Amino acid sequence: MRDYLLTGASGFLGARIIELLGRKNITTIGRNRINDIICDLTEEIPDIPPHKVIVHAAGLAHFIPKTEQERQSFFHVNVDGSLNLMHAIEKSGQLPNSFIFISSVSVYGLQSGKMIKENAPLLATDPYGLSKIHAEEIIREWGKRNSVKVTILRLPLLIGEDAPGNLKSMVNGIKKGYYFNVRGGRARKSMVMVDDVAAIIPKAAAIEGIYNLSDNSHPSFLELSNKISSYLGKPKPLNLPMWFAKCLAIVGDRVGLNFPINSYKLEKLTSELTFNNSRAGEILGWKPTNVLQQIKI
Repeated sequence: MRDYLLTGASGFLGARIIELLGRKNITTIGRNRINDIICDLTEEIPDIPPHKVIVHAAGLAHFIPKTEQERQSFFHVNVDGSLNLMHAIEKSGQLPNSFIFISSVSVYGLQSGKMIKENAPLLATDPYGLSKIHAEEIIREWGKRNSVKVTILRLPLLIGEDAPGNLKSMVNGIKKGYYFNVRGGRARKSMVMVDDVAAIIPKAAAIEGIYNLSDNSHPSFLELSNKISSYLGKPKPLNLPMWFAKCLAIVGDRVGLNFPINSYKLEKLTSELTFNNSRAGEILGWKPTNVLQQIKI
């Protein structure tokens, strides 16, 4: 029996979990041919051998859906995929000791807030956040019903070499000279190094619960963009006055998502949003590295 069954092995976090924990200890499952078990969990209930720990890192990443089909895709992947994984575990004939679910701070549904704790209400109304809430609920209920320890890790922006998503967009903007800070870039955001998340998996498997994972610096956009600029050997980004940013955002709202900025993006750029990680520190011994000191492009 191998120690870990991992979904999402081809993703940014999944790849780092494999590197840090060792390929020989992990069975991977997914659609990509690099996996040990090739299947589409959204459509299939595969045959899998028993494992001690399940790490469910697969999921549809956050984007703004344009159609109802795209909205439903979040639930199809994040909820139906989780249900089929649990059915496959039951079919294996032997339940694991623990189940780790990689969730997101998006479940809180907040655009701004300071040091939000795990007991805050889950207010997400967007399809991505709602799908993560539903997945958390069904996994926790399944764990209670089957006496399996369930650990939920709620992650903010993941930082690391070749990181996708918003960090990649910032890096590309700085490279090409079209990234600007707004309102001095003072807004702080929680972030976490991908290696720190991967490294905490064994401890998380031993102690169930819900944990926010972030570093302790919660850097501002100014600090992060200056660090990236220095790393790339590029000039520090200029500041965009708020009145001008609002005008551009109005244009972006009319032009569409391909425009560099819109009202949604402007709110995220100017609103502080940080999450309290003290529970992970007290229970898991979480000691994250400083994002600004460890970031690599």
